[in-house]
Amino acid sequence: MRLARFTSRRLAALTATLVAATAGPVVAQPADDLRDRLYDWSDGVLVVAHRACHAPAPSRGMPKAVPENSLAALDRCVALGVDMVEIDIRRTADGALVLMHDPTVDRTTNGRGRVSDLTLAQIQALRLDTPGGGPTEAPPTLEAFLARAQGRILINLDVKEPIAEQVAQVVLASGAAGQVLVKARPEAGAAPMADLPPYRSLAFMPMVGAVGGRALGDPAGIAALQVLAENRVPAIELCDLRRSEFKAVRAQARLARVRLWSNALARKGLKGVWARAWAGGAAADGRHTWRRLIDDGVSVIQTNRPATLLDYLDARGLRGNAPPVVNAAL
Repeated sequence: MRLARFTSRRLAALTATLVAATAGPVVAQPADDLRDRLYDWSDGVLVVAHRACHAPAPSRGMPKAVPENSLAALDRCVALGVDMVEIDIRRTADGALVLMHDPTVDRTTNGRGRVSDLTLAQIQALRLDTPGGGPTEAPPTLEAFLARAQGRILINLDVKEPIAEQVAQVVLASGAAGQVLVKARPEAGAAPMADLPPYRSLAFMPMVGAVGGRALGDPAGIAALQVLAENRVPAIELCDLRRSEFKAVRAQARLARVRLWSNALARKGLKGVWARAWAGGAAADGRHTWRRLIDDGVSVIQTNRPATLLDYLDARGLRGNAPPVVNAAL
């Protein structure tokens, strides 16, 4: 099975190369293959782009930044060959779901106000700030983002408000449900959340660890219960864990053969990494941190620097059976 799969990938790569030679740039990033890799705990390191691929990627021919949580950032992720894009979901005053990290539109658009106080029409009249210049776009709706991503890349939804049921309904209606990973924080002793509505029809990842520096129960005990779900859990997200807590969670993940997911962002992921890496800020999201995470057994890394992380993984031969990609500069 592994040999047949490997051969088919080689053939796909050859086909992509031939097409590129005759028809211009081609992007090949089969979502079904990526989903298989997400559930295969031993298949290389996966790259998750935090708020999509908004940072410049000069090593890949993309020297300018694009807006976070945008369709342009999604297209860049696909062109780079990123495994998964992480986006943030909020609800407007009239009940629409839009991409926005902050509770207000002040930082990322040319407008002001809370997302929850603005209608969809008001949100769509705004334009995202474009750090690198060039065309602008309105903050996309969740429906528009899912339609653009369909069949191209995996999507992790960071739902910023208690709207999980509505989010699940939109995802299930979109036709892209097989590409979506949702997540939430289980309480100590809680039944496996992956088997409960609204998560049971989607890929679900439990988050274990502290919130704002406050521990929420026994992380390893929570992980041990959550991986028992009939709706199989592909990964566990590590949130501000102490070293001893991490080792216990890692043991549970290995028993269940699920991936460990960590942010490579300051003050998130593993406390021990930040104690050993340089202090914080953007510098923490770099090669030293990535190496420590991978050496500790983390195989899904969320980063603000996806192109650089891809270069690092390629150099170390850690991409596993990643689908071949012919890059298109966006």
